[in-house]
Amino acid sequence: MAGLIKREDVEAVRERARIDEIVGAHVTLKPAGVGSLKGLCPFHDERSPSFHVRPGVGRWHCFGCGEGGDVIAFVQKIDGMGFTDAVEHLADRVGVQLRYEDSRTGAAAQRGPREEPGRRQRLLEAHRVAAEFYADQLFAPGAQAARAFLAERSFERSDAETFGVGFAPTGWDALMRHLQGRGFTQPELVASGLVSQGQRGVYDRFRGRLVWPIRDVTGAVIGFGARRLFDSDQGPKYLNTPETALYKKAQVLYGIDLAKRAIAQSKRVVIVEGYTDVMAAHLSGVDVAVATCGTAFGADHAKVVRRLLGDTTAGGGLQLASGASLGGEVIFTFDGDAAGQKAAIRAFGEDQRFHAQTFVAVEPHGMDPCDLRMARGPEAVAALVDGRVPLFEFVIRTTIDSFDLDTVEGRVGALRSAAPLVAGIRDRSMQLGYSRSLARWIGLDPEEVRREVGRAPARPSAGQHDPRPDSRPRATTDHGDTAAGADAPVAAPVLAAPDPSDPVARIERLALVVVLQYPQHVPALFDDLAPDAFATPAWRAVHAAVRAAGGVATGRGLGGGRWVEAVVEEAGEAVGPLVTELAVAPVPEDRESAIAAYVAGVVRNVADLGLTRLVADAKSRVQRLDPAADQEAYLAAFAELNRIETERRTLRESV
Repeated sequence: MAGLIKREDVEAVRERARIDEIVGAHVTLKPAGVGSLKGLCPFHDERSPSFHVRPGVGRWHCFGCGEGGDVIAFVQKIDGMGFTDAVEHLADRVGVQLRYEDSRTGAAAQRGPREEPGRRQRLLEAHRVAAEFYADQLFAPGAQAARAFLAERSFERSDAETFGVGFAPTGWDALMRHLQGRGFTQPELVASGLVSQGQRGVYDRFRGRLVWPIRDVTGAVIGFGARRLFDSDQGPKYLNTPETALYKKAQVLYGIDLAKRAIAQSKRVVIVEGYTDVMAAHLSGVDVAVATCGTAFGADHAKVVRRLLGDTTAGGGLQLASGASLGGEVIFTFDGDAAGQKAAIRAFGEDQRFHAQTFVAVEPHGMDPCDLRMARGPEAVAALVDGRVPLFEFVIRTTIDSFDLDTVEGRVGALRSAAPLVAGIRDRSMQLGYSRSLARWIGLDPEEVRREVGRAPARPSAGQHDPRPDSRPRATTDHGDTAAGADAPVAAPVLAAPDPSDPVARIERLALVVVLQYPQHVPALFDDLAPDAFATPAWRAVHAAVRAAGGVATGRGLGGGRWVEAVVEEAGEAVGPLVTELAVAPVPEDRESAIAAYVAGVVRNVADLGLTRLVADAKSRVQRLDPAADQEAYLAAFAELNRIETERRTLRESV
């Protein structure tokens, strides 16, 4: 089984993936001094640009929300990916062939889909061409039924174009012939799932159907969903791409490419049940809507949503051990009928995978978002979402509503059915709160309900063997992946930056900024600074990381991003974010011709500060000594004072 990506391959991806191009696809960047770019942060709402990118060191940082990192971290954040997925995505883009360390033997191993270089890219390209083909066919003469289907649901041509909706012609091989004409082979098309292999040969999988392209978080088409239009079609109402190297239905959320940024910014996601519901929700202003594709919402879907919501804790439960929530909302919309209620109860099994408040929005008359938009307009869809109720409450109330609470037997039955649900709530405070609510809803004594909940076995959540919170940290790899294969490292406390109004801290900070950004111009005297040359604790920690990485002598040899990455690795999780911030911080001197002299002056200033502190300490020692009582010690201290003052004078005269 393949394990970690080899370190040298990760470094190759970092070097080849130009951070200005990757970030520039999502952020409008403008020059902000020599070698620096800035724009509006994509991760929080702002009106003035505080998001900075420095291509020369391969780093980005937002001085508004504090997010930052390298090109891999940006893809992780913007696309809701784990570390490994982000590296693989960038590797495909820049042409790096990845190798993996076998977790059992340490030997280099190729991961399955990458055994044939370029195969994944070929499959993605086939899907891209297919999506264009289907979209063009939507406006062909034979697609009248498809256009009528959309029009009946109040979708216009521009809406179809926004979501890439298309039409698969009724012929058996229209798409196959088109793709073969573009150079794709039959084995490639079978592997892609775009065509099927039957007893009578190979034929298009989708025929005579309305088609939606299903994209991953990066916007790449990885599969399709198709809706039956003609009575002669004896297939299922909805037909999706089969499991392929690209398409894993348990991990796919339709609309995630359009919703990901809004989800990350608003900390809210709305999960609907179908493709037209996603379209209706987005067109109604609910731009955080996504849908599963032919399967129930499951553990892998939850992992994708957690990343986009910013929940990167290892445990993955609804509440922290302390009962605190990281905020955000996960809202499930279901039809108001019995099937919808069952879907909500299934979702209860996944609820506690989120560090977010989880809700249900159910239309009492059984209308889904698409129906609701047609009947009452887009405002009704937004109102449905705003009228959400907590998922715990919905599931418990749905359970007890099936009993006649006017009878003793009914109340006892309701209690016995609902108590395991309450017992399964991980957060102790919420469990107690719902015990009291259950007593009120049923009409029983709260103490009796509390005892019943205490005796009840917790109803296990889907995919969950132990309903109790697991607060144990999981081991992490060098690349931030957990040993269990997840991409959610346990968060470490980050060392806070010092008060910017402190003049000493400002000088020390600026010195580290130029050391990280312009090591080629830093004078050799920087590497001669003592470990305690920086007075500010945060900047002393960064200085220690610089020293551990080999100092600026090493930085001149590595240059750019590799130098900063080396310092980040030595800094660790607590100090690393400060290194990233300094690596992209604006430099007051923005003239290329003056940078070298400016850097040298900044470094001399911080060296002067350190020597000045040493002079003060040396003078204090001399003043405390009595030359008559210990002449030898006094003379030694006085000589040390003269040495430091001479060193400081030499430094100042060198300007």
